[in-house]
Amino acid sequence: MKRRNALAAIASLTLLAISSPSQSSGPLVTVFKTPTCGCCGKWVEHLRANGFSVKVQEVNDTAGYERQYRVPRTLVSCHTAVVNGYTIEGHVPAADIKRLLNEKPKAVGLAVPGMPVGSPGMEAAHSEAFSVLIFDESGHGSVFARYPAR
Repeated sequence: MKRRNALAAIASLTLLAISSPSQSSGPLVTVFKTPTCGCCGKWVEHLRANGFSVKVQEVNDTAGYERQYRVPRTLVSCHTAVVNGYTIEGHVPAADIKRLLNEKPKAVGLAVPGMPVGSPGMEAAHSEAFSVLIFDESGHGSVFARYPAR
């Protein structure tokens, strides 16, 4: 009887581990990044820690993906991602991606141009102010969220 109880306990723990909420089960984000970019890897960790499922595609150059997913030249960064039909360019905070997916605005996507210190994946003791921009088919961008310097 003890062996049967032990096996049942092991089976229950295994099932619990598989269905644990710590596992990413949110929307799938496909990220196109170069193999040598450490900050891109940290941004991927940020997304996973915030509930997104992430598929990373290592590429030699992201420029073709920026064009394919209609990122305006003025808004480029070090990696390009796609989620639920939206383009995500650069170090966009997970909370803003969730907001985008909840609100479903008519837009191509979100971008954090460049690589601002303090954005997800670019953490440091001090950070610079940065904005998340939402952009449309014509390449016009406007402020979606602002983050102050710290």
